[in-house]
Parts: sequence; structure tokens; C-alpha cells
Amino acid sequence: MIIYHSLYDVYSVCVCCSLASVPELVSQMIGYNLKTKQTTGDGVTVRKVMVAESLDISRETYFAIVLDRSMQGPVLVGSPEGGVDIEEVAASRPERIFKTPVDITVGVTDKQASEMAKNLEFTGPALEEAARQIKSLYRLFCGVDATQVEINPLGETSEGEVVCFDAKINFDDSAKFRQREIFAMEDTAESDPREVEAARYDLNYIGMTGDIGCLVNGAGLAMATMDIIKLHNGQPANFLDVGGGVNEKQVLNAFRIITNDPQVKAILVNIFGGIVDCTTIANGIVGACREIQLRMPLVVRLEGTNSVKARQILDESGLPIQAASDLADAANKVVASLHS
Repeated sequence: MIIYHSLYDVYSVCVCCSLASVPELVSQMIGYNLKTKQTTGDGVTVRKVMVAESLDISRETYFAIVLDRSMQGPVLVGSPEGGVDIEEVAASRPERIFKTPVDITVGVTDKQASEMAKNLEFTGPALEEAARQIKSLYRLFCGVDATQVEINPLGETSEGEVVCFDAKINFDDSAKFRQREIFAMEDTAESDPREVEAARYDLNYIGMTGDIGCLVNGAGLAMATMDIIKLHNGQPANFLDVGGGVNEKQVLNAFRIITNDPQVKAILVNIFGGIVDCTTIANGIVGACREIQLRMPLVVRLEGTNSVKARQILDESGLPIQAASDLADAANKVVASLHS
């Protein structure tokens, strides 16, 4: 999960005003659409307004803490050129990017923090304060199970204050059980309602623009399924990974989400039973078809654990389910069903 906190993002507008006029301005903004370069053509509806002190920035730098696989741990990343696209700086002026690996058993040392502050070109009292904030940001990084803490800009005011003006934090989804308070802050107002619904049942769903609904176990297999549908001149309507620990209720809810999409005209189920038992999927399919009274073509390919028994469950259900011998056969049948 990613949370942005910014004075300059798409949800805020810089307005100079007196405190007395704040309530009136807020009431004028709530409920209206805001359009910027970062929004879609229709803009986004303003639901919240952040009121913050206006500060003059005399100098901008970039600082981040990220997890780096190649270095097998956290890395401090900084540049004296902040407030801009850091990727552009890395591409055109790589010598202006500074990286410092962090030993997770030790943390950020005073020396590392001071060296990074110097690389960011802080001087005098501001250098000491920047170093202190760098160490504090690392404690934040560890304390909230972040995979990224990005401050752009980490700036300096005309009075010499060191301020984190803009922040982006990416949290490790696997730490949700430990960071319940943080994950409870997630705002799904602008998310695809299908994706929000799928997350309620621990399903991984991404909506697309095609007409063939997909239900697959495993992200890699889901990608391969979408590819082979396109290879057979079809268009996938979604990416839906039910995972290895799927149960019958999740299969039912997956079918509901897929069939509630008006653009879906046929469904392809592609399961390779390694961790998942194919009979669980088969029973879930039968139950879902009967409960939602499925009326569109359904093609099912089941291989792996208890696949023979699972196919028998489907055959004996009396439902109009087309069985497929392999993935290519499944894709060919589901695409053909749209034109029959």
C-alpha cells in the first residue's frame, strides 16, 4: 500500500488566506472536481482538504530510504537536486545521486547520516538537523514496515529550517497484520470497486477492457492465461489470481465479481493444482454456477492435485461447462464460444 502526504499532490491547491476564511474556502472545495496534470481528464472529486502552514523553500534536496535487493537491505539515497524528477537526475547526472547501504543489525550510524547530509549540501546547524532527521526517518522506515520512504523535497527554508515538505511511503503488504492502524487509513474512494471487493475476500483482481473473464491460481499462470487468450484473438477482461489457499467461498465471490462486470461475455477458469486442490475449485465452480445461475459460456481447465476427481465433479454436475485438455485448448474454446 502507498500513502502520499504532500502539499503539492492532486488533492491540494496552494491558497494564501487568513485563518478566518479557511472554513469558507474548504466548503467551496469539497465535492468539486480538481483537474491537474496528474489527474485523468475528468479530474478527481475533492473529499478532503489539508490545511497547512505556508513555508518558503529556499533550497530543495531529495532523500529516500528504499529496500534494495542487490544490496540485500535498506539503502539511503540522496541528491542535492530535489523537487524534480529524480529519475531524470539519475539518467543525466548520475554523479549527483548518492547511495549508502545500511546494516540492518546496526541501523543508520551518526557518520552515515552526517555524510548523507553533507552530500545533500547542508551546512552549519542545518547539517546537524538534516542528519538527525535522516536517522529519524530510518526509525520510521523500520517502525512502520516500509519498503520505501521518499522525501522530495527535503528542503531548507529561508530561516534555515530543515523540513520534509513532501513524502511518499510504501508499506509492505505482508506486514498488514502488524500495521493494522496504518492500513485502516487506506482510502479506496477512487479505486476500482471490483478491486476493492476482491480484496475483501483476499483475491487479487485487476480490471481490464476485454470480454473474457479469467479465474486463475498464481500470478504467473494468470499472466500466461491472458497472453494465450490474446494469442487466440481474444481479449481478457481481468486479471484474477485466487492464490494457493483458495476455498469454495472465495471461488463463489470470484465468480460474482467477474459476472457483475457487464463487459464479460465468457469465462475461462485455468487451474494448476500444486498447492490448491482441484476439487476445491470444482466444488466452488458448481456452487457458484448454481447460486448465480450462470448464463454465459464457461470453459474450465484443471490439472494437478485431484484433477481427475475434480473433472468428474464438473461432469456429474449437469451444468453446461466445457472442459479443456490444456491451456491452448481452453483459450481456443473460450474465444470460439463468443462467436457461437
